Amino acid sequence: MRFAIVVEKAGNNYSAYVPDLPGCVATGQTIEETEREIREAIEFHIEGLIEDGLPVPQPESIVEYLEIAA
Repeated sequence: MRFAIVVEKAGNNYSAYVPDLPGCVATGQTIEETEREIREAIEFHIEGLIEDGLPVPQPESIVEYLEIAA
């Protein structure tokens, strides 16, 4: 599976979330650490859904960048 993540600057650290997995979040001191933490959070989140007998949402979010003339 391939999930889109959003990484945001949050004061002195970074936070990340997964649009297709509500409640799946992570933080870190660097972008790299945050990406490692969100990967672990995704795996843990999916394992929890499976253990609870709930469906695992299919990734549906699309990531695009738009260039805007300023």
